[in-house]
Amino acid sequence: MYRVSESVRSTHGQDGAVVLDIREGRFLRLNQTGSKILQLIERAQTQSQIVSTLSQEFGIRWEVARADVIKFLRSLEQLGLIYQPSAE
Repeated sequence: MYRVSESVRSTHGQDGAVVLDIREGRFLRLNQTGSKILQLIERAQTQSQIVSTLSQEFGIRWEVARADVIKFLRSLEQLGLIYQPSAE
């Protein structure tokens, strides 16, 4: 399960989201799909739950949704916007 980094601020609208990383001073624009993924992460959804939600809501095959979600999560993680908490 991923978590949104403490330095991330976001606002979501019908066209997507704007994300600010206050640590790096970086803005990102997300489309509707990216916005939905970030919102689901904020709601503590698992990767499988995110894939299922996107597949249903956007009418795409599960396999395609899974590949896209994995790629997007890796990108967000590389940018330091999300992370996977270590098991304690």
